[in-house]
Amino acid sequence: MKRIRLVADDFALAPGVSAAIRDLAAAGRLSATSVMTVVPGFRAEAARLRDTVTPRPFGIGLHVTLTGPHHPLTVNFAPVTRSGAFPDLPTLMTLAFAGRLKPAVIRAEIEAQLDAFAIAFGRMPDHVDGHQHVQLLPTIRSAVLDVVSDRLHGAWVRQCGQANAPRNLFRDPKGTVLAHLSRAFKSRAETRGVRVNPAFAGAYLYQPEADFAALFPGFLEALPDGGVVMCHPGHVDAELVARDPLTRHREAEFAFLASDRLPAALAAAGAELQ
Repeated sequence: MKRIRLVADDFALAPGVSAAIRDLAAAGRLSATSVMTVVPGFRAEAARLRDTVTPRPFGIGLHVTLTGPHHPLTVNFAPVTRSGAFPDLPTLMTLAFAGRLKPAVIRAEIEAQLDAFAIAFGRMPDHVDGHQHVQLLPTIRSAVLDVVSDRLHGAWVRQCGQANAPRNLFRDPKGTVLAHLSRAFKSRAETRGVRVNPAFAGAYLYQPEADFAALFPGFLEALPDGGVVMCHPGHVDAELVARDPLTRHREAEFAFLASDRLPAALAAAGAELQ
């Protein structure tokens, strides 16, 4: 039987998201979560997560955040918007691929987020990944891998290449882009001796008709032992609506993960949570 990691992103993004993740962790429905340390209220949410009793060892990772509407922890981060927030994802991607991000500035912000994690949890993270997959972008990927190599011995970093990499940009545009970026990311990780997950699943287009429950068995199908499935469970509240466009899908993911359908899907795929 293969063992997979089911990882919930965006802990601390909003109270409803954090509560949903804690409930799933306590019920043994998750392997790990990835924590955003730049969000107001993060310290209180971290304390609640520390106090959550889980039926098996539960991983807690750093969710590196470099996109708005969130604000950097370092005073010299650039570029920022007029309100002092990180740039949006399209702007960050443009700057990254144009080679216009400053490595020292990016590394300083990642280290500040890591330090905030260490203070709140009293230890270093078990893994590192990125909000909106920013860890895969040029300049950012080198900074992330350098920090992990220098400071987080034993931690793994998320790459987003699927076991069966998509070959059709039009049929699976998101998976194709993530697979392309992950090839370079994995190569650099291997050079630095940083561990990465063998394969990834869970990415889909958040269109109105998207059905997480129907997609989930496909996520497991080709995933090898040790593979990672990303998820975004949550309850919608005012803070979430103000901070992130992904709302209704979080409720649907939570409903599936909290139901009997999750263990049934795992059993059908010959999988169990790591």
